[in-house]
Amino acid sequence: MRVIGIWSHGVIDYLMVIILAIAPSVAGFTGRQATICYVLAVLHFLLTLVTRFPFGVLKVLSFTLHGSVEFIVGVLVIILPWLAGFSAGVNSRNFFVAIGVLILIIWALTDYRNIRHLQKPERVGARPL
Repeated sequence: MRVIGIWSHGVIDYLMVIILAIAPSVAGFTGRQATICYVLAVLHFLLTLVTRFPFGVLKVLSFTLHGSVEFIVGVLVIILPWLAGFSAGVNSRNFFVAIGVLILIIWALTDYRNIRHLQKPERVGARPL
Protein backbone atom coordinates (compact mmCIF):
# COMPACT_ATOMS: atom_id res chain seq x y z
CA MET A 1 0.00 0.00 0.00
CA ARG A 2 1.64 3.19 -1.21
CA VAL A 3 0.30 5.89 1.10
CA ILE A 4 2.92 8.62 0.63
CA GLY A 5 2.04 10.88 -2.27
CA ILE A 6 4.26 13.04 -4.42
CA TRP A 7 3.87 16.18 -2.26
CA SER A 8 4.49 14.40 1.02
CA HIS A 9 7.54 12.69 -0.44
CA GLY A 10 8.97 16.07 -1.47
CA VAL A 11 8.67 17.35 2.07
CA ILE A 12 10.25 14.14 3.39
CA ASP A 13 13.14 14.53 0.92
CA TYR A 14 14.03 17.98 2.21
CA LEU A 15 13.66 16.81 5.82
CA MET A 16 16.01 13.91 5.02
CA VAL A 17 18.60 16.39 3.73
CA ILE A 18 18.37 18.33 7.01
CA ILE A 19 18.63 15.13 9.08
CA LEU A 20 21.71 13.99 7.14
CA ALA A 21 23.32 17.42 7.47
CA ILE A 22 22.89 17.71 11.24
CA ALA A 23 23.30 14.04 12.18
CA PRO A 24 27.03 14.06 12.89
CA SER A 25 26.64 16.90 15.38
CA VAL A 26 23.55 15.45 17.02
CA ALA A 27 24.71 11.81 17.11
CA GLY A 28 28.27 12.73 18.01
CA PHE A 29 30.37 11.20 15.26
CA THR A 30 33.20 12.76 13.27
CA GLY A 31 35.79 11.89 10.66
CA ARG A 32 34.98 9.76 7.64
CA GLN A 33 31.49 8.94 8.91
CA ALA A 34 30.59 12.62 9.21
CA THR A 35 32.03 13.37 5.77
CA ILE A 36 29.98 10.55 4.24
CA CYS A 37 26.89 11.91 5.96
CA TYR A 38 27.48 15.41 4.57
CA VAL A 39 28.09 13.99 1.08
CA LEU A 40 24.84 12.00 1.32
CA ALA A 41 22.99 15.17 2.34
CA VAL A 42 24.33 17.05 -0.69
CA LEU A 43 23.60 14.15 -3.06
CA HIS A 44 20.06 13.76 -1.72
CA PHE A 45 19.53 17.50 -2.09
CA LEU A 46 20.75 17.37 -5.70
CA LEU A 47 18.59 14.32 -6.44
CA THR A 48 15.56 16.19 -5.14
CA LEU A 49 16.40 19.32 -7.14
CA VAL A 50 16.67 17.44 -10.44
CA THR A 51 13.54 15.31 -10.00
CA ARG A 52 10.47 15.99 -12.11
CA PHE A 53 7.98 16.62 -9.29
CA PRO A 54 6.57 19.67 -7.49
CA PHE A 55 9.66 20.11 -5.27
CA GLY A 56 12.19 19.72 -8.08
CA VAL A 57 13.80 22.72 -9.75
CA LEU A 58 15.51 21.35 -12.88
CA LYS A 59 12.98 18.52 -13.40
CA VAL A 60 15.10 16.24 -15.59
CA LEU A 61 14.83 12.95 -13.66
CA SER A 62 11.53 11.07 -13.49
CA PHE A 63 9.98 10.51 -10.09
CA THR A 64 10.05 6.75 -10.78
CA LEU A 65 13.81 6.84 -11.38
CA HIS A 66 14.15 8.99 -8.23
CA GLY A 67 12.52 6.11 -6.35
CA SER A 68 14.92 3.56 -7.87
CA VAL A 69 17.90 5.66 -6.79
CA GLU A 70 16.48 5.95 -3.26
CA PHE A 71 16.04 2.18 -3.04
CA ILE A 72 19.66 1.57 -4.04
CA VAL A 73 20.88 4.27 -1.64
CA GLY A 74 18.81 2.79 1.20
CA VAL A 75 20.41 -0.63 0.76
CA LEU A 76 23.91 0.82 0.41
CA VAL A 77 23.54 3.06 3.47
CA ILE A 78 22.62 0.02 5.59
CA ILE A 79 25.79 -1.86 4.61
CA LEU A 80 28.01 1.24 4.40
CA PRO A 81 29.48 0.95 7.94
CA TRP A 82 30.95 -2.44 7.00
CA LEU A 83 31.98 -1.39 3.49
CA ALA A 84 33.69 1.79 4.71
CA GLY A 85 35.22 0.19 7.81
CA PHE A 86 33.48 2.12 10.57
CA SER A 87 31.15 -0.56 11.90
CA ALA A 88 32.90 -0.41 15.30
CA GLY A 89 31.64 3.14 15.84
CA VAL A 90 28.33 2.41 17.54
CA ASN A 91 26.74 5.84 17.10
CA SER A 92 27.60 6.19 13.42
CA ARG A 93 26.91 2.52 12.60
CA ASN A 94 23.51 2.63 14.25
CA PHE A 95 22.69 5.94 12.58
CA PHE A 96 23.53 4.69 9.09
CA VAL A 97 21.62 1.43 9.57
CA ALA A 98 18.60 3.31 10.95
CA ILE A 99 18.62 5.95 8.19
CA GLY A 100 18.97 3.22 5.56
CA VAL A 101 15.98 1.35 6.98
CA LEU A 102 14.03 4.63 7.11
CA ILE A 103 14.85 5.33 3.45
CA LEU A 104 13.61 1.85 2.51
CA ILE A 105 10.40 2.28 4.53
CA ILE A 106 9.75 5.62 2.82
CA TRP A 107 10.52 3.96 -0.53
CA ALA A 108 8.06 1.14 0.19
CA LEU A 109 5.30 3.58 1.18
CA THR A 110 5.75 6.13 -1.63
CA ASP A 111 3.55 6.13 -4.72
CA TYR A 112 6.33 6.78 -7.27
CA ARG A 113 3.95 6.37 -10.20
CA ASN A 114 1.54 8.93 -8.71
CA ILE A 115 -1.32 6.46 -9.08
CA ARG A 116 -3.08 7.79 -5.96
CA HIS A 117 -3.46 11.14 -7.70
CA LEU A 118 -4.90 9.56 -10.83
CA GLN A 119 -7.55 7.52 -9.02
CA LYS A 120 -10.75 9.37 -8.27
CA PRO A 121 -12.40 8.44 -4.99
CA GLU A 122 -15.91 7.08 -5.18
CA ARG A 123 -18.61 9.33 -3.84
CA VAL A 124 -20.48 8.01 -0.86
CA GLY A 125 -24.03 7.13 -1.81
CA ALA A 126 -23.40 7.39 -5.55
CA ARG A 127 -25.49 5.09 -7.70
CA PRO A 128 -23.71 2.81 -10.16
CA LEU A 129 -24.26 3.64 -13.82
